[in-house]
Amino acid sequence: MNPIEQPGLRQPVPAQGYAGDVSPQLAHQWVQSGEAVLVDVRTDAEREWVGFVPGAVAVAWKQWPGMQMNPDFDEAIARAAPGKKLLLLCRSGVRSIAAAKRATDLGCEAYNVLEGFEGDPDTQGQRGRLGGWRQRGLPW
Repeated sequence: MNPIEQPGLRQPVPAQGYAGDVSPQLAHQWVQSGEAVLVDVRTDAEREWVGFVPGAVAVAWKQWPGMQMNPDFDEAIARAAPGKKLLLLCRSGVRSIAAAKRATDLGCEAYNVLEGFEGDPDTQGQRGRLGGWRQRGLPW
């Protein structure tokens, strides 16, 4: 079974180039326990228009419009939560993989949050119905 299909996944899934992939539920548990910090790598526009997770550190991986790399990403990640795990969250769990790899290169213990904030698109191409932080009923 694919890790994304396992909504109650309780352990990280090993990954190439970063610490691993975690379910939204495990990410929330780690944040609640204080062992990790959630870093929302979506654009400012996505957080403003779609929603955000209270308490998450906002560090865009790419900037809107144009989706150019955020030149301040490295510095902001280094300040995000020294000594704690970083849980990187994007819209669908794709950009956050690239961000987790970069954070790992910078010396952080970085994880990708599976499913992202909005999850996979449904048969009509809309997100927010098939998985994701929001659909799993976690705070937003």
